[in-house]
Amino acid sequence: MASDDIEYDEEHILNVRGVKLFTCQWRPQNHEPKALVFLCHGYAMECSISMRGTGTRLAKAGFAVHGVDYEGHGKSSGLQGYINNLNDVVDDCSTYFASVCEKEEHMGKRKFLLGESMGGAIALMLHKKEPTFWDGAILVAPMCKIVDEMKPAPIVITILSKLSNVIPTWKIIPSEDIIDRAIKNVEWREEVRNNPYCYKGRPRLKTGYEIFMASLDIESNLDKVSLPFIIVHGGADAVTDPSVSEALYKLAESKDKTLKLYPGMCHALTSGEPASNIDLVFSDIIEWLDERASVS
Repeated sequence: MASDDIEYDEEHILNVRGVKLFTCQWRPQNHEPKALVFLCHGYAMECSISMRGTGTRLAKAGFAVHGVDYEGHGKSSGLQGYINNLNDVVDDCSTYFASVCEKEEHMGKRKFLLGESMGGAIALMLHKKEPTFWDGAILVAPMCKIVDEMKPAPIVITILSKLSNVIPTWKIIPSEDIIDRAIKNVEWREEVRNNPYCYKGRPRLKTGYEIFMASLDIESNLDKVSLPFIIVHGGADAVTDPSVSEALYKLAESKDKTLKLYPGMCHALTSGEPASNIDLVFSDIIEWLDERASVS
């Protein structure tokens, strides 16, 4: 599949645990890409449909964009919505992204991460795993902390810690309908609701525990972040806390760091806002990438 100026491809690969993972890519059709961008999608989401706007826009701007659906997400194998170990997700992303970077046609290209929501946490975990490998990260409403209104009650956290290894796949964590909180655009809400590859059930016990513990770890290590980054975050985000993005910006040891807060915007900045808002966010992202894409 291709438009007039970009090409799109997809394939399945096997990870080290023998799980079939879905991968996809968008790239400029008639010229060399400026740099490589690797997508890390959010919890319960996927790349090829819910992040196609991101892939398409960045490819039209001259970047090669690669995504992978995590195990249990999207078009990859595994129990839908289930994360047994978030470090396995990080390892899968690391292995696939490195295999793309190692291709002859990509040698010497700068490489950037783009993580949305939980994918922002994955991007930061990838940076922690290999602190000098990545040339930068775009963090879209990153999950550095779960907002207090969305955080499980203490009794639920206790249950999580005790039962997550006993009945890990049970869907018993109470949660609100996050789609309404995250997405302003009514049409996009319905597209997500009707997307069979987006998980819409209650969070599974082990999944909730893994995400919660990862957010605690990231929140306590904001000062260890050293790669160049831009954060884009809606001021009215009711899913991930904009104040923690501000804390990441202030505390990170990175010398090259940018924070863009958009008053009134919600969580799904790159897909769920009115078109003019989405255009503004991508203008800032692409400008940031363009300034850093060339190898000095």
